[in-house]
Amino acid sequence: MQKIRVLTVDDSALMRQVLATLLAKDPDIEVVGAAPDPYIARERIKALNPDVLTLDVEMPKMDGLTFLEKLMRGHPMPVVMVSSLTEIGCQTTLRALELGAVDFIAKPKIDLREGMNEIAQDLIAKIKAAAVARVRGKGIGGNGHQNPLASHPSPLASGSAMIKTTDTIIAIGSSTGGTEAVKEVLEKLPSNTPPILITQHMPERFTKTWADRMNKICRIAVKEAQDGDSVLPGHALIAPGNYHMTLVRSGARYTVQINQDPPVNRHRPSVDVMFASVARYAGANAVGVILTGMGGDGAKEMLTMKQAGAFTIAQDEASCVVFGMPKEAIKAGAVDKILPLDDIAGSILAHVSR
Repeated sequence: MQKIRVLTVDDSALMRQVLATLLAKDPDIEVVGAAPDPYIARERIKALNPDVLTLDVEMPKMDGLTFLEKLMRGHPMPVVMVSSLTEIGCQTTLRALELGAVDFIAKPKIDLREGMNEIAQDLIAKIKAAAVARVRGKGIGGNGHQNPLASHPSPLASGSAMIKTTDTIIAIGSSTGGTEAVKEVLEKLPSNTPPILITQHMPERFTKTWADRMNKICRIAVKEAQDGDSVLPGHALIAPGNYHMTLVRSGARYTVQINQDPPVNRHRPSVDVMFASVARYAGANAVGVILTGMGGDGAKEMLTMKQAGAFTIAQDEASCVVFGMPKEAIKAGAVDKILPLDDIAGSILAHVSR
């Protein structure tokens, strides 16, 4: 098997050394070079032709975002961002994902060497996922075509009636590539959409920043979930980073609970945890959606949702950045429909309006 060739770009010599040491421990990865700034990185990309780039956000001469935007226009390739856990770092990282970065890792706040060792497994997994990812240009669907629904109103935008709106729950799970995939789905949904629960694999702080960004561009209200939040039509709740989110029901009222139970499938929040609770409390009055992401989180409990009578959708391979999670759900027999990302919002609306 050919090794994954990685180039690291970071202005910190210590960070470049730490990254090289950690990645060299995996027999499938070869660090072919490093660069302290984007200008040197540009020359080394041409000379070394790496498969994956790790890119710092804050660097001298040219910031990581500017370099990423230029790179994606002239030489698109898989990029994993290296970000700080600050408010500015979160905003910048989400912008990087919009520009085409595949994923990101969060720099430890203290003790760089020890902190990076703790996230080494996650870093290596993200490098491997990036190596097989489909790099997507900004504003282009995963199949390379412009979104055909972008200029058309969604089926329920005019306020047409829906059956059992307050009883229907839409649950969406995603990971690698999911921030943009979820955004593309939510942007098409009208303000009278049934309640939505979202679990996206992200660390703390990033989920609130992401929710706030989407709240500004969507017709539905989007927020990071808090324990006890009501589940309401026209609203989407996002599981906070490092916390599971579950649906609970008391009489006719739905709420969410937030907890720090052990990780499931190595993840907290876990899609399986959310799907299991939706299967239990919403049953046939639910829609389950699994989007792009590495691994198999969500597959097992999406099958539980389907067996409980829910309608289930998986994103197709051509439009996924990484076809891991949808693939596993399909293999498990958990999926009613396999659709391109562009068609998922319309399918959800068609189902709930029946």
